[in-house]
Amino acid sequence: MKKRKAFIHPYIPNSVPEIKEKMLEEIGVKDIETLYEDIPEELRFKDEMKLPEPYLSEYALKKHVEQILSKNQTCQESLSFLGGDCWQHYIPAICDEINQRSEFLTAYAGEPYEDHGRFQALFEYASMIGDLLEMDVVNVPTYDWGQAASTSIRMAGRITGRSEILIADSISPDRLLIIRNYCSPVVKITLINYDKETGKINLEDLKSKISDKVIGIYFENPSYLGVIDDQGEIISDIVHKYGALCLVGIDPITLGILKPPSKYGADIVCGDIQSLGMHMQYGGGQAGFIATRDEERYVMEYPSRLFGITTTIVEGEHGFGDVTYDRTSFHDRIEGKEFIGTASALWGITAGVYLALAGPQGMQELGKVIVQKSQYAINKLSEIKGVSVLFSQSSHFKEFVLDFTDSGKTVETINKSLLEKGIFGGKNITREFSELDNCAVYCITEIHSKEDIDRLAQTLDECINGGGI
Repeated sequence: MKKRKAFIHPYIPNSVPEIKEKMLEEIGVKDIETLYEDIPEELRFKDEMKLPEPYLSEYALKKHVEQILSKNQTCQESLSFLGGDCWQHYIPAICDEINQRSEFLTAYAGEPYEDHGRFQALFEYASMIGDLLEMDVVNVPTYDWGQAASTSIRMAGRITGRSEILIADSISPDRLLIIRNYCSPVVKITLINYDKETGKINLEDLKSKISDKVIGIYFENPSYLGVIDDQGEIISDIVHKYGALCLVGIDPITLGILKPPSKYGADIVCGDIQSLGMHMQYGGGQAGFIATRDEERYVMEYPSRLFGITTTIVEGEHGFGDVTYDRTSFHDRIEGKEFIGTASALWGITAGVYLALAGPQGMQELGKVIVQKSQYAINKLSEIKGVSVLFSQSSHFKEFVLDFTDSGKTVETINKSLLEKGIFGGKNITREFSELDNCAVYCITEIHSKEDIDRLAQTLDECINGGGI
């Protein structure tokens, strides 16, 4: 029988047998298995992996991947009303033009010898986000909202010296899992109920759980369920009476028309900047921010990088660089407050471009358009027999929950029917919230025209009732 020739993978460095042998010889190891001897036998996979034959040429591999990708249905080909923490907004061409420049796209860690304006770009981003939030200090972006919220809670825990956080249970379930994982076992998490009629925080439940042992409260406004909570000042007053902090998570695109959390007592504000110039990218394109007042007790608890501005020895020139670098894990790996690795700095630059392009007036106009279109959609869809809008007595920004219980059909069935007509329906939250069985979060942004919303309403009615509304 002809012996099969060993395959040397073209995309895995040092896979050539001769090179492997030299590397093992250099470190004084007889064979590769010696390096894995600490792994228990019962955890080792001993069967042959049933992998397809490798593609030996780059062209063949590229063709294979393109065939797989061609099975996707994108939001360019289909009309999308999916919500749930990743939203389809219009991306100005200049955002992609700037963030694809090589000095921004490939620079890493921001050392002076590789920097071509990135420090200044991130300072400008932080300044504009700070203006939008009416907060003084903004960090270089974290991975996503989940990490930003988790770090905000850990910061608040260190500031107060306490170890229990109250979290509104209308939060994104995925984000709650991230927070639990990131904060365990240092911080205990206690959930606060939301009012099942309004979708807002249940103040009586908050009052029964707040104490002088609690770090504070973390809630999102608008919530994952799309509800704008107008009780922010009341919530802040309740927790501040116990020396606790108020932490608020937001989508910054709302702040063109909504009051920033700093105006109703928030001590730490966090969120995601995906809505500010970032495409939806299979879970990428997310970047979290954290903002506080310029007070030492807050600033010194940031584990991530902060960029500032200063004068130089050259008159008229300014320099940009790290502020209080010694508080970060980059400076002190062992005693750092938290370990922070690679940041999403590129998306901070992108958001900075978006904010500079829109300006205050543009953000205000954008917010008004989104609210108007969302309200039109809520009114239009509520006319469909078998469909009801939850929390209708509350205000919404771009997301809202539709209940299909009276339609006699499941969200899964309805979404499948919509997809056959070229429409992505709302995000199914049936499994995420037991009390919201057969419900979905729908999202309307500035990209949706009246005709798009009317098409959704007509198609949804056909899927449910087989006729027109």
